Amino acid sequence: MTETDAPQQGRKQSFEERLDQADSAVATFARDDKTLFHIVRVFLRDYPVAIPAMVMVLSIIVFGLINPNFITPNTLSLVMKQITVIGIVALAQTLVILTAGIDLSVSAILVLSSFVMGKIAVETGVPVPISIAIGLAIATFMGAVNGVLVTKVKLPPFIVTLGTLSIFTALKLWYSKSQSLRSADVQEHAPSLLWFGKPITMGSATIIYGVVALIVAAMIVSYILRQTAWGRHVYAIGDDPEAAALSGINVDRTLIQVYAFAGLICGFAGWVSIGRVGSVSPIGFETANLDSITAVVIGGTSLFGGRGGIAGSVLGAIIVGVFNTGLVLARVDNYWQQFAVGCLVIIAVALDQWIRRATK
Repeated sequence: MTETDAPQQGRKQSFEERLDQADSAVATFARDDKTLFHIVRVFLRDYPVAIPAMVMVLSIIVFGLINPNFITPNTLSLVMKQITVIGIVALAQTLVILTAGIDLSVSAILVLSSFVMGKIAVETGVPVPISIAIGLAIATFMGAVNGVLVTKVKLPPFIVTLGTLSIFTALKLWYSKSQSLRSADVQEHAPSLLWFGKPITMGSATIIYGVVALIVAAMIVSYILRQTAWGRHVYAIGDDPEAAALSGINVDRTLIQVYAFAGLICGFAGWVSIGRVGSVSPIGFETANLDSITAVVIGGTSLFGGRGGIAGSVLGAIIVGVFNTGLVLARVDNYWQQFAVGCLVIIAVALDQWIRRATK
């Protein structure tokens, strides 16, 4: 060993000694114990329909205790008849809101398409199936117009549908000449348009075919969203449109299809509304846009997109119907009914914000 190697050996030994003396513990992290509160929060995020289901059951029980007449087949079937049209429109609104959009024109599409069906069948003598097909086609076209303006012109959905709400409302008033289509005329010239208003008696309960149409339509749309690639694309776009585009999804085309499909559903709701009401009025269902948004939000669908579903929206519509009917039977003034529904909306959005912050 040379003289120059001695210092190096000393340094090497010194390093090894220090290494042996160093702390050998690896980095550790505090264990994040999942409390019951956290588990419930994650559960509600993964199953958003749980909250509206519990609210619906609880509200039925409470109103039943206030007035025993509420929990009767006749009253509950009346609730279902009242929410039939709004429930169908809520299906369309759910599709749009799942993409983080909103459609304020659904009410105008509903009424205008119902006028097209009614006036063509009653005043021109065109067969009812053809008039219905024309009405549905026009409703689909109006929805597609919304989609094109959102995707190609790059305007916010709120602004687009606020504008088309005014446009479609003006067209509705022009086409109808601000006159209602009377029930007697529909009954005489196109009775088939009233089919969804026919009653179905089951014991002491009486519903209409429109209720059956709501249930069937909800099942079909729910299947499309949950079991098809297109439905998964809708959720992906609402969750993160940029990531959806990077994964190969044609975002613009899917959004146009969503708005067009929503228009088609609104057209179907217009057909159901003719049977439900028996006539067509230019001022009918003017609040269907806000009512459908209320049902969707109360039903647990996030206004930020990507989370929610059809079942929750239907339950949301039922909850609104239960509150309105229950408060009427409890002899509560109309303005307190609106107050209660408004509180439900605010609570639902606040819960959504809280649940969205939940982590696995």
